[in-house]
Amino acid sequence: MSKEKVVLAYSGGLDTSVAIRWLQEQMDAEVYAVTLDLGQGKDLEEVRKKALAVGAKEAFVFDVREEFLQRFVIPALWAQAVYEKKYPLATALSRPLIAEYLVKIAREKGARYVAHGCTGKGNDQVRIEVSVAALDPSLEVIAPARIWNWSREEEIEYANLNGIPVPVTTGSPYSIDQNIWGRSIECGVLEDPWVEPPEEVFEWTRNPLEAPNEPLIFEIGFEEGVPRTLNGQYYSLLNLVEELNKLGGEHGFGRIDHLENRLVGIKSREVYECPAALILLTAYREIENMVLPREVLHFKPHLEEQYAQVVYEGLWHSLLREALDAFMSKLARKATGEVRFKLYKGSLQVIGRRSENSLYDFAMATYDKGDLFDHKASEGFIKLWGLPTKIYSMIDRKE
Repeated sequence: MSKEKVVLAYSGGLDTSVAIRWLQEQMDAEVYAVTLDLGQGKDLEEVRKKALAVGAKEAFVFDVREEFLQRFVIPALWAQAVYEKKYPLATALSRPLIAEYLVKIAREKGARYVAHGCTGKGNDQVRIEVSVAALDPSLEVIAPARIWNWSREEEIEYANLNGIPVPVTTGSPYSIDQNIWGRSIECGVLEDPWVEPPEEVFEWTRNPLEAPNEPLIFEIGFEEGVPRTLNGQYYSLLNLVEELNKLGGEHGFGRIDHLENRLVGIKSREVYECPAALILLTAYREIENMVLPREVLHFKPHLEEQYAQVVYEGLWHSLLREALDAFMSKLARKATGEVRFKLYKGSLQVIGRRSENSLYDFAMATYDKGDLFDHKASEGFIKLWGLPTKIYSMIDRKE
């Protein structure tokens, strides 16, 4: 009788390394490990070898960094997708792409099951499982960490007893997820929201007190909503984001400390490093402010908040996200221009912006000689604009 086949989203960390052995023990299954290179900064060939050493039948690594940026990050940038006005959704954006590759390998290998290492307290279990259900409803999802329900110490003990090498010890209990769009850190002392995050949790960003004493001036250029240039030089999207992470980090910019409302109903203290994401989100907003009419700029934030919620809650593969994307992509066609920034000791300041599609008219805006604004027209406008208020006040005073 042939063994069951399980396709596992494999990170090389504690949960997924233990999951390979656990799936073999509990299901007598053949485990196929799938790892995506999203910009984690790891040697993923070593991760692949580790999966095989732990017991995976096959292990796959896919470099999806450009795909991730083009298909997921750029639409989120256009939507200014920031959950609860703080979190740029780096982890949330990657999960539907991981689900796509799990489904792809499951179909190729004829597997009935896919699996992940998410716990029952996190958001990622929702994001992956809802995405899998949308992509292939016939697949069943297994969540070992949700079943075994061990403490972190018990999980480490299991790993040690089974000869599974893990990068986590009881002395360094941080849980870290990282991709090109951002780095998230939780657990350990961070679980006390009163405690200041220790410097040891940060890898991408310097302490602002130790950042250079001279500010950095730089420019980012957009073409139809896509960031293309840095200081006038063209970059691939991947290289541009990498460079902005580096520049922002060197100047102590990009740290976020957030008490977050998780989808499963609990509050969680999360620390993020997202220099490039915060720079590009700010840059895109500045371009939009130049090229979009007032009524669009006033309406768009309502959809931005909805978009961030859709992504955070695991509904990337939904009609609503596709419809929102259609709106955002329409506006992005006008977003061509440059934004100039100043980075200094943890702060980011916009000091200039320009666009060939700008709706800013100097002759209309200036108070100096050459002012073309018709000041006399304001008198009639004010009378009409204030007419409902005036009538209401007249009637109200009679009562």
